[in-house]
Amino acid sequence: MNKQQLASLIWDTCNDMRGSISAVEYKDIILGFIFYRFVSENEVSYLKKQDWTMEIMAEELTEEDSETVQQCKDHLGYFIAYKDLFSTWKDHTATFTVSDVTDALNAFVRNIGSNPEHQKLFNEIFKSLSEKLSKMGSISNQTSHIKNIIKIVSRIPMDENQGYDVLGFIYEFLLKNFASNSKKDGEFYTPHEISILMSEIVAHHLRDREQINILDPTSGSGSLLINIGQSVQKYLQDSGNITYYAQELIQETFNLTRMNLVMRGINPSNIKVRRGDTLANDWPYFDDNDENSYEYVPVDCVVSNPPYSHKWDADNYTNDPRYKEYGIAPASKADYAFLLHDLYHLKDNGIMCIVMPHGVLFRGGSEKDIRTQLVENNNIGTIIGLPSNCFYGTGISTIIMVLKKHREDSDILIVDASKEFFKDGDKNRLSGHHIKKIVDAVLNRENIPHFASLVSKQTIKDNDYNLNIPRYVESEEKVPVDLHATVFGGIPNYEVEHLKKYWEAFPSLCDELFTRINEHTSELSCDSVIDAIKQNADVIAFEANYKEAFQALEDQLYELLIDNQVKNVAALKKEITNRIFELCQQFGIVDKYLVYKAFDDVWEQISLDLEAICWVPFFIIHNSV
Repeated sequence: MNKQQLASLIWDTCNDMRGSISAVEYKDIILGFIFYRFVSENEVSYLKKQDWTMEIMAEELTEEDSETVQQCKDHLGYFIAYKDLFSTWKDHTATFTVSDVTDALNAFVRNIGSNPEHQKLFNEIFKSLSEKLSKMGSISNQTSHIKNIIKIVSRIPMDENQGYDVLGFIYEFLLKNFASNSKKDGEFYTPHEISILMSEIVAHHLRDREQINILDPTSGSGSLLINIGQSVQKYLQDSGNITYYAQELIQETFNLTRMNLVMRGINPSNIKVRRGDTLANDWPYFDDNDENSYEYVPVDCVVSNPPYSHKWDADNYTNDPRYKEYGIAPASKADYAFLLHDLYHLKDNGIMCIVMPHGVLFRGGSEKDIRTQLVENNNIGTIIGLPSNCFYGTGISTIIMVLKKHREDSDILIVDASKEFFKDGDKNRLSGHHIKKIVDAVLNRENIPHFASLVSKQTIKDNDYNLNIPRYVESEEKVPVDLHATVFGGIPNYEVEHLKKYWEAFPSLCDELFTRINEHTSELSCDSVIDAIKQNADVIAFEANYKEAFQALEDQLYELLIDNQVKNVAALKKEITNRIFELCQQFGIVDKYLVYKAFDDVWEQISLDLEAICWVPFFIIHNSV
């Protein structure tokens, strides 16, 4: 069973079990148990490396063993006794009751390490789970429901080779699906593909750095931080060189941020989290026990998807250093307040990506004043218009704005990606080839007709600092109506000329298909258009060259995927993508991103197969030993 099949099974089972419990409440319960299993097995794995066996744990792993308790607290940040381990619950379902869970959660709170970093990371992390257990009905109903949940969570394949990746996949899958059914949850969840898009842009900018710190001041589920970290890791030799800063106000979503970071196996010392109001309490960084200990901390990148058009107490921030150079966002819309907070915490060579409502590009008043300063200071590098209805909880049009503190270039790249999507139920979503097309446009900073435009600062000034995307990126040109052809018949010449790229690719084809009658119209010069195209010498030669080129690619793929031992799946995908694009350059009418789509659509299964192939030698060696 692969990850997708397992996630689908869990989702279907959750739907069957939900009953009177709302999707939001059940999400907190199921994810809480997944996380509890993780921390349990994480402790078991650690102790086994210290030569403990499960038999010894069953007899000696108790709170009375103060030495082991302290050792686990120091290394893991917590301690769980044998009777409270997830595996113990699973093995003793006959005598299991809901009190086993409540007692274990209370014990977890009691046994969090004294290290301040561990305290911040684990304190109240199971609060949502504890509070929602009682909502599952009577004690007997709670016990029955929890037994079913334990069975589901137990089926998640976890071993030393798979570890966090499988659990993280299921975690995000559940979060996404529950968010799609809850407007409240949707406010705190950035769709995975939007997160990947932002991650690829940021990671490219940070690719040459040895140590990186990342901030998300409205972290929600933590998905943005996680994906940024994973994208950056492709360029880093040591993932331990990434520090994650996160702040979130809502307790439930603050818990999700922490769970998400911990479940990725990130060292607790690299996780800096805080619950708080980003606008009211600037962070990072100050000691929570001393409000006067604030110390400005600049970061390499900031990513955020703050609440749109959030009301805030603007009058109290006129002297705030985050806003004094740009102005104060209106009280009714805090969008630019969040943006300026992010910008304030950037290093001079840092980068930030922020998701915002489309209105920030053209609204007047104090927002126009702030926008003017951002343009004049060359802070805005790129604006990406996203498809509408791609976020959970809202159908409004949104943008991604990419900014830096200092840019030598004053031009702004404006990308209209509003048509780059596919329908998925009632949502519009980006696929892999959409993301690739957008990222390439952002990194190359080139004019692409009807898609991307590099706009000078002077042009923006001439437009009174209005950054509305349609002002700068023309939509697809509409084919005009020829009245002469409409009245007198025939094929309008402009329609023939509109296919110019095909006539350039197949020079003899146009004359074989059409005969020009006059300046307005043409007529067909063949009985069958299909037969004429198939029999055209240029088309035949094109097809032969195309097949030959991609047959060579097929031979190369066999060598890359089968003959060689794959060590880096991400690097391999990039290498194959580059080869595909190089081939497509030989054929002008071929859309390289559609060819890439055919590859990307099957890559996930290929990568799963590669993981399985890599696992076989490890499995053989492990069993031989």
